[in-house]
Amino acid sequence: MIKVGVLGATGYAGIETVRILLNHPEAEIVRVVSQSFVGQKLSDVYPNLRGICDFECCALDEDDIAENCDLVFTALPHGASKVVIPSLYKKDVKIIDLSGDFRYNDPKVYEQWYGEPHSAPDILAESVYGLCELHRDEIKTHTLIGNPGCYTTCSIMGLAPLVAEKVADTKSLIIDAKSGVTGAGRSASLPNIYCEVNESLKAYKIAAHRHTSEIEQELSLLAGEDIILSFTPHLVPMQRGIFATCYANLNKKLTTEEAVKIFKDFYKGEKFVRVYDAGTLPEIKNVAGSNYVDLGIVVDERLNRAIVISCIDNLVKGAAGQAVQNMNIICGLDESTGLSSAGMYL
Repeated sequence: MIKVGVLGATGYAGIETVRILLNHPEAEIVRVVSQSFVGQKLSDVYPNLRGICDFECCALDEDDIAENCDLVFTALPHGASKVVIPSLYKKDVKIIDLSGDFRYNDPKVYEQWYGEPHSAPDILAESVYGLCELHRDEIKTHTLIGNPGCYTTCSIMGLAPLVAEKVADTKSLIIDAKSGVTGAGRSASLPNIYCEVNESLKAYKIAAHRHTSEIEQELSLLAGEDIILSFTPHLVPMQRGIFATCYANLNKKLTTEEAVKIFKDFYKGEKFVRVYDAGTLPEIKNVAGSNYVDLGIVVDERLNRAIVISCIDNLVKGAAGQAVQNMNIICGLDESTGLSSAGMYL
């Protein structure tokens, strides 16, 4: 059994990680860390876990974690991970980080988008971007994984085939994405309370959202050139889900059927990627609660433009589920272990 610790277990991404691990046949949770609820049972914080997971939340003790855990999930706030992780990494603990601190190939890009220097650039250089379908071989050989963001997973997966196959005009990529409120985390914030969100829809951080940099990093690698794109996030009054509409002008004539074939060929054999046939499109309700990415493609032949619909659950494939998928890869398990549940639909 893999002895696992979850740091930041009481946030939405942390508790979703716990929920998934409780049904994982090869993992045993041995530590749950929450600075806000030290000494309290996890099931007192989340009563749905009563009688299922009654672990007591403990304070962070890096020596204790290193002694008792084979692997940790760090679901800590951005900025906190880069302080905690270097010590754990040097103690030979496998780490899957759900923050943005270890997702970048260049520390200067981190500094540009997060507004401060990276305090552990040497450790950042040892990490690998944990988008499983694109970096599987690298993930297998690393012990520090920067788990991708939710918007980024959804958007990159939606555009990757067109960029990799050189059929998209990389100078005019546009992503219009919507997120459920859990994407903002569990901390109380006026813009995210019920009365502010319900019966409304709003854009935010236009041309300034940090996930833009991750999307550009990964699509640039696929394209073999620097890509700059337009990414606009929106908050919608639902709990879970990311719905990204991606626009790509094409540099060759394609029909919808031909574009769908490009996607199916690119993701052939990928357990968690479902490419819809021409004429059908995905919806959030089909992926909520699951680790699946659902993709639908339409080519507007009048404009020679591909329009891609990409849907994920922001807490699962966009966070905890992909983190467990990464754990399975670095621990030599079948990638889908503990992750094969269908979406909740209702």
